[in-house]
Amino acid sequence: MEQRKIVLADSEIPRQWYNIQADLPKPMCPPLHPGTGKPVNPEDLAPVFPMNLIEQEMSTQRWIDIPEPVLEKYLLWRPTPLCRAINFEKLLDAPVKIYYKYEGASPPGSHKPNTAVPQAYYNKVFGIKRLSTETGAGQWGSALSMACAMFGLECRIFMVKISYQQKPYRRLMMATWGGECIPSPSDRTQAGRNILAEDPDSPGSLGIAISEAIEDAVGNKDSRYSLGSVLNHVLLHQTVIGLEAQKQLAKIGENPDVVMGCAGGGSNFAGIALPFVCDKIHGKNISVVAAEPTSCPTLTRGPFAYDFGDIAMTTPLLPMHTLGHGFVPEPIHAGGLRYHGMAPIVSHLVKEGIVEARAYDQIETFTAGVKWARSEGVIPAPETNHVIAAVVQEAERAKQEGKEKTILFTFSGHGIIDLAAYDAFLSGKLAQHRLSDEEIARALKGIENLPKP
Repeated sequence: MEQRKIVLADSEIPRQWYNIQADLPKPMCPPLHPGTGKPVNPEDLAPVFPMNLIEQEMSTQRWIDIPEPVLEKYLLWRPTPLCRAINFEKLLDAPVKIYYKYEGASPPGSHKPNTAVPQAYYNKVFGIKRLSTETGAGQWGSALSMACAMFGLECRIFMVKISYQQKPYRRLMMATWGGECIPSPSDRTQAGRNILAEDPDSPGSLGIAISEAIEDAVGNKDSRYSLGSVLNHVLLHQTVIGLEAQKQLAKIGENPDVVMGCAGGGSNFAGIALPFVCDKIHGKNISVVAAEPTSCPTLTRGPFAYDFGDIAMTTPLLPMHTLGHGFVPEPIHAGGLRYHGMAPIVSHLVKEGIVEARAYDQIETFTAGVKWARSEGVIPAPETNHVIAAVVQEAERAKQEGKEKTILFTFSGHGIIDLAAYDAFLSGKLAQHRLSDEEIARALKGIENLPKP
C-alpha cells in the first residue's frame, strides 16, 4: 500500500521557530510611526503588545526557542500529520503527487492556535490579565479563546459582523472557552460608533474590528492587543508547520516542486512557506504560491505601499500590498481572507519575486472544495478551498506540460463549522465576484498622501 500519512513522534516536534528575516537577500522596509514618519521603536508598541513579543517582532535572529510551556500545549495536537491526497490525485488524473499538512487537527480546527498559544503565554508571563482581538471567520477568535483559557487570561473578541451572522457556531466555540464575542462594528468603542453613524448596516471588516480591539486594549495596564496574522512574530510562530513538513518529507525522501497556501493576512501561508522560502533563497528550485480571493485581491492587484493596518489609523504604517485601509470587502464566506492588507514579510517576498500570488473566484474555490470533500473525505474551510483551487490549477499545468510535480500545501482548517457556506454554494446562491478597477482606485484614494516605501 502507498503511504498516506507521515507522522512525527511527539519527541520530534520542532523546538525552535524559524525567522526568515535572517535570510532575506534584501532587508524589509521598516514600519513607520504615523506621527513622526520615523521607524517605530519598541516603546512605540509597548501600549499595545508585551515587550517579550515586541522583541520577537523586531528580531532578525534566525532561530528562536519555543518555551517549554508552549511546547506542552502544542503537544495536545502537534505534530500534525502530513498526508498524501491519493484519491484527489486520481480524480485530477495529472502527473502530480499532492501532500498536505493537515492543520484541522487542532482543537479549534485550524492553524491559528500555533500563534494563539505562545501569544497567551508571553502575555501571561508579562503580567497581562486580558487580551482583546478581532476575528474574521472566527478561527482566530476561537483559537485565542482556547489559549487564554489554558493560561488563565480573559479574552474579548470583536468579530466581523457578517461573519458573526454567518457563523454562529464559531462564536459559541469562543463562549465555551470563556471568550466574549462582540459583533463589529459595535457601540462598545468610538471607532465602532463612528462607523455605525456613517453606515448603520455595515457588514464590518477586519480593518474595523482591529480598530475596535486596539481601542479596547490600549489604556488599561492589565490589557493588551493580540493579532492572529500579518505581524512578524505571528508568522514566526506559524513556521512550526513548515518545519514539521520538512522533517516529514525527509522521512520519505520527497522534495516539493511547488509549495502553496491560502493567503488573507499571511500567517497560514507563511507557516508552510517560509522554511521552504529559505531553501529557495539558498538555491533550491521551488515555486512558492499564495492563493487569495478575487474579491479581495491584495497581493495580485493591490500596490506595495505604506498603509495602516486598521480603518481608524491607529496602527503603525506597514509596508505591504494593500487595497487601502478603508476598503470593505464583499461578504464572501472565506472570512479569514477578507483583509485589506497583507503581512509585510509576505508582501516583501512577492515584491522581490520570490513568491507568486494568484487569485481565485469563490465559485471556483467551492467547486474545488467539494471535489476534495467527495474524494478525500474532509470538508475544507472556505479559506482552504482557495489553495485547493490553486492545486487543481497546478495539476492542470503539469498535465499540459507533461511534467511530473510534487505539490505541498497547507490544509489550514476544516469546514465543519462553515456548512452554511456550502449550503449557499450547493443551492446556487453564491455569485462570482471580481473586484473592479474602479472599486480598487476608489479604495486606494485614502493612501495617496501616505509615505512611499
